[in-house]
Amino acid sequence: MNPVSARGSGRRTAPPRLRAALLSIVTGVVAVGTTVALASSASAGTTLGAAAAGTGRSFGAAVAVNRLSDSGYVGILNREFTSVTAENEMKWDATEPSPNQFTFASGDKLVSHAEAHGMRVRGHALAWHQQQPRWTTVLSGPALRNAMLNHVTQVATHYRGRIDAWNVVNEAFADGGSGGRRDSNLQRTGDDWIEAAFRAARAADPGATLCYNDYYTDGRNPKSDAVYAMVRDFTARGVPIDCVGFQSHFTAQSPVPADYQANLQRFVDLGVEVQITELDVEGSGSSQADSYSRVVRACLAISRCTGITVSGIRDTDSWRSSATPLLFDGNGTKKAAYTTTLDALNAGGTTVPPTPPPTTTPPTAPPPADGDCTASVSLSSWPGGFVATVTVTAGPAGLDGWVVGLTLPSGTTVTNAWSAQHTVATGDVSFRNVGYNATVGAGIGTEFGFQGTGDGPTGTTTCAHA
Repeated sequence: MNPVSARGSGRRTAPPRLRAALLSIVTGVVAVGTTVALASSASAGTTLGAAAAGTGRSFGAAVAVNRLSDSGYVGILNREFTSVTAENEMKWDATEPSPNQFTFASGDKLVSHAEAHGMRVRGHALAWHQQQPRWTTVLSGPALRNAMLNHVTQVATHYRGRIDAWNVVNEAFADGGSGGRRDSNLQRTGDDWIEAAFRAARAADPGATLCYNDYYTDGRNPKSDAVYAMVRDFTARGVPIDCVGFQSHFTAQSPVPADYQANLQRFVDLGVEVQITELDVEGSGSSQADSYSRVVRACLAISRCTGITVSGIRDTDSWRSSATPLLFDGNGTKKAAYTTTLDALNAGGTTVPPTPPPTTTPPTAPPPADGDCTASVSLSSWPGGFVATVTVTAGPAGLDGWVVGLTLPSGTTVTNAWSAQHTVATGDVSFRNVGYNATVGAGIGTEFGFQGTGDGPTGTTTCAHA
């Protein structure tokens, strides 16, 4: 059920461009018999993206970059959708074909297209047991763990600030009734590998929404219960997980479950967002149209169901094209499912509350002497490795360049750094500003980070004007 490669596991949504329309609140019944407040715009949206935007949500599509030269494909994409997800161009095999050698051209092309058309981007996927490059097949244990974390860090850092939401980890739980973790090379590096991936992603791209994504989790079953238990544990312990993605691939044998909305709601009750990430429905006609409508209405009934993404644009573009599962046929003609989806979006639902602006905590320590600075280190650690985030705070005179020094324990090596340049990788290490963060105003802070193997730095961290 879950897509591989051309199957496109990992189609994601991103938030929308909001319409400047007045919303009036009325009362009605939405999705699976639940009574909620409905948001009705002054004029109905004429496209999927515009209609979804009226409730504060996005409506996205999985996109193959090589189809951006197809005018019919691009015409529908630009008209109907407010977010994009790369089908394959951001996966491990596509972005790091050789160890620590990264290729971002295809992903960059999609991101640039999205930015040029006011769309947001959902990144897919940083860590997955499939579509790994061949060189990872000879790795195991700490070597594979460190390679995975380096990959997460480098890719998330490359796209830092340009990705709305990342599928950090994809499909880590087994199918069937066991409710356990999938036996994969990543799982065999240790049960905490998912947590380590999320911590590395947060350090590399603090502003992105971080999601766990999976299939066959749409209703309550042993697999969705296991994912729920993980999310509950993560939120209780402060592991940086922000949302759960539900792929939602439906067939005649596996239809939209009766408890679909209730299942989404129980995850929201843990304090995370939910997103429909790869929606497609096998079939045609009224049955398919009704299923799409049910999914949309369920999402609209939940205030923190923040977006819907369909798993392609036209039936012929689908990873299961013979099942005709999408909203447009092979000629790009709108199907009955398109109409019911648009109608459901225009009927409205609970409005997604705006994300509050980030808060900043001013330094509590007295400012250092004129021209000097202070540096503080926070660590996210796991057996055999760590990610360090360093905050540099300028004194009363401000800075036009800075250098931070710290000592690494024996056996510890810096594997990569961002927003700073470093000298050596072991022992006494110095980090200098890069061009864009050299100038720091009086009492203001700037951050850089680095990843390493072994134990994180301990002892005194120095900071001086460069």
